[in-house]
This record gives sequence, C-alpha cells and structure tokens, in this order.
Amino acid sequence: MPTDPPRVICFDWGGVILRICRNWREGCAAAGLPVRDGSDDPSMSARRHELAELYQLGRLACEEFCEQIARTTTGLYTPDEIGRIHDAWLIAEYDGVAELVEQLASNAPAELGLLSNTNKRHYDRHRPTPDGRAPDFPTIARLHHHIASHEIGASKPSDAIYRAFEDLTGVRGTEILFFDDLADNIASARTLGWRAVQIDHTADTAAQIRAALASHGIDLTSNA
Repeated sequence: MPTDPPRVICFDWGGVILRICRNWREGCAAAGLPVRDGSDDPSMSARRHELAELYQLGRLACEEFCEQIARTTTGLYTPDEIGRIHDAWLIAEYDGVAELVEQLASNAPAELGLLSNTNKRHYDRHRPTPDGRAPDFPTIARLHHHIASHEIGASKPSDAIYRAFEDLTGVRGTEILFFDDLADNIASARTLGWRAVQIDHTADTAAQIRAALASHGIDLTSNA
C-alpha cells in the first residue's frame, strides 16, 4: 500500500454517500406503490436494466425513459407511476457522511471528487431548484471534481469513465483513493492503479470511509 496520502479522494454517490433503492421491490415500496403481479418477472427486470443503462449514459430523456419502462410492464404501471418510483429511488444521505465530507473539504490535504453512474433528473437534486428550494441531497456539491455518466456518455465499470476523471483532475494511479459499493467498479479502478476501497452499503458508510482514510494517511479524528 502506498505510504503517502492520496492527492484526490473520489466517491461514488449511491451506496456510499447516498442511500438508494437497490431493486424494483424497494423502489415500489419507496414510492408507495404495490409490486403488481408479474412486474418483477426476470425478462421485465432485464429490459429495465437495459433501459437504465441507456438512461444513465444520457441516451434517453427522463420522460422517454419513464414511458419505455412503463411499456415494458405491459400496462401494469403508467409512466407517471414510473416517474414516482424513479424519484423515490433516492432515499437519503447516509448519517455522518455530510459531516465527513465537510471535514475533508475544510481540512484534508487532498482534492475531492465524484464518479457516479447517474442521470440528469437524479443528479440535479444536489443543486437548488430554479425556484430557490434547497437541494434534496447537497453533500456532493462540496466535492471539487464531478464526473457523472450521463454527461460524458460513459459509465462504470468501463475504463473510459475512470480515464475521464483522471483527465479532469490531472491525477492518476495510486494518487487517487476511490470509494464505491460495487465489486466490479472497484476491480476496474484497481486495474488502473487506483487505491480502491469497497464500501458495504448496508452498514455505516461514514465509519468505513473514516477508517479507510486513516489507513491511507488521512486521520480526521483531531478535526472531528
């Protein structure tokens, strides 16, 4: 393991900073909708996954995405109901993560970044609304560098999105410390030489991040 602290600390969003739904049943429950008979059929799930991939690459607009997902359910859900599930998919920031990011932004000898597979409608929720309402999930606004899949047309675990982050920051390899909850994304980062730490999204993500930071030379306990 490198002994010097990283120059850039990079975070995934969902599953690390932000609690999200993980499957169709959770999404329906979060939206207050029933799981209608047949809607979790494997063939429907596979098609939803394909459309979600296109959506997070920026190849579908939100309305088109909701309409096509509704079509895959053969009338079990309307586009408006799919929109409700889509919006409910983002639940809340994990406890303690906002405070941790604020500490890093104020004190850490490293720049901070985001590397997220996401879509415009979800991503915009870290910003104030046009009418001045506070953002729903503001923490990632404190990060210095943002790479969002829908904006560049590439997604994890493809090398292209990691290279885009390197190009944006001017930092490569072991100088980047990366947190993600998915094994495939961690594996891709490691093939490029990044220091990559897999986070358990079901546990205390802030505590896991703090422990990993300390092991990589960034101890925030004196600033807690």
